[in-house]
Amino acid sequence: MIRKAYKYRIYPNKAQREYFAKVFGCVRFFYNKSLSDMNELYKSKGIYKNITPASYKEDYPFLKEVDSLALCNAQINRNMAFKSFFKKQNAFPNYKSKRHDQSYTTNNQGSVKFSTNDRYISIPKCSRIRIKKHRNFSGLIKSATISKTTDDKYYISLLVETEIKPLERNDNSIGLDLGVKDIVITSNGLKYKNHKYLAKSEKKLAREQRKLSHMVKGSSNRNKQRIKIARIYKHINNQRNDYLHKLSKHIIDENQIICVEDLKVMNMTKDNDYNKSLLDSSMSRLLTMLTYKASWYRRTIVKIPSDYPSSQLCSSCGYKNSITKNLSVRTWTCPHCQSKHDRDINASINILRKGIEILSKDGTHPDRQYEVTLTYSQVS
Repeated sequence: MIRKAYKYRIYPNKAQREYFAKVFGCVRFFYNKSLSDMNELYKSKGIYKNITPASYKEDYPFLKEVDSLALCNAQINRNMAFKSFFKKQNAFPNYKSKRHDQSYTTNNQGSVKFSTNDRYISIPKCSRIRIKKHRNFSGLIKSATISKTTDDKYYISLLVETEIKPLERNDNSIGLDLGVKDIVITSNGLKYKNHKYLAKSEKKLAREQRKLSHMVKGSSNRNKQRIKIARIYKHINNQRNDYLHKLSKHIIDENQIICVEDLKVMNMTKDNDYNKSLLDSSMSRLLTMLTYKASWYRRTIVKIPSDYPSSQLCSSCGYKNSITKNLSVRTWTCPHCQSKHDRDINASINILRKGIEILSKDGTHPDRQYEVTLTYSQVS
C-alpha cells in the first residue's frame, strides 16, 4: 500500500470562501505566532518547547471557530521544519505569508466524503462544496488539503491509501545526463528538449508587470492585473509539470534500471551565467518524479555521485580528458583511441556504466549479471 495524492478543482460559494479565508488566516497566525514564541524561548533559555494550539485558544478565541485538525497539522508542519533546521542545519523555518498560496490540511475521520453523484464533497465544518472530479480513485482517504492559489482558484488534494500495480519487469537499463539545452540525454542517443517555458513567456510577463507597476496600490484594477500575472505563472508551471510527468513516466515505463547523477541543483544555480535557464529546466523536479515513480512501479534508480567526472571520461577507452571541463566543448576526439564523442551522450554512457558498477558492488541484485548494451553507434 502506498499513499498517493489526487488533486481536484473546487468551486466554493461565498460562505465557503469566507470560511476558508478564516481557516487560512488562523493556520497562518498560529504557525507564525508559535514559531516566533519558540524562537524567542530558544534564544533566551536555550530550550526547545513544543507549543500546541490549545495554549493560544483562551487568549485568541477566534482559533476555536475553525477546524482543530487544521491547527494540529500546522503544528506538525512547524515541528518538522524545526527538526530539519536542527538536524540538517537548514535555514530557519520561514514565516507564512498571505501573499503566497494559502492552504490547510484536515484529517479524514469519516467526514471527508463525496456525494452520491460525485459533484460535491464534504469536509469538516464545510459541506457540499462543488467539485470537478475529473478522475476516479480507489482506496481510503487519509487527509484532505484545501488550497487557494495566487490566481484565486481553489483546489482540494486528497491523500489516498491505495495500491499501484507494478510494471512488468524488463531487461532495459539506461543512463541519463541532465542538461539545460536538452533536459535529458540518454545513453542510447536520444535527446529530450528543454522547452524553456518561462523564457518563452518572459516578454509577455514583462509587459504585464510594467502595467502592474503603474497602477494604484489597493485598487481593484491592480488586483485584477495581479491575478492576470499569477495566471501566466500558473500556466507556465502547468506546462512544465505536464511535460516532466510525461517524460518521467516514459522513462520509467521503458527501463528497469535508471542511472542518473545526484545533482546538487541549488549549488549549480550559484553560477549567475545560466541559473535562470537551469531553474527553467526543473532538473530537481524531474529527479523527484523519477524517484517516487520508480518506487511505485518497482524500478531501480541508481544515483551517481556528483563528483564523478562523467563528461571527462572517454566511454570507449576510459581516457580522462580535462579539456572537457570547459562547457563550451560540445564534441571532442579522444587523444588516446581517436573516438569521436558527443559530450552529453558520452556522459550518459559513462553514467550508465558507473551505475551498473555500483549495483554490482553493493549486491543489490546478486541473482543477475548486468551487461551494458549500447544502442547508440558512436562515430569513430
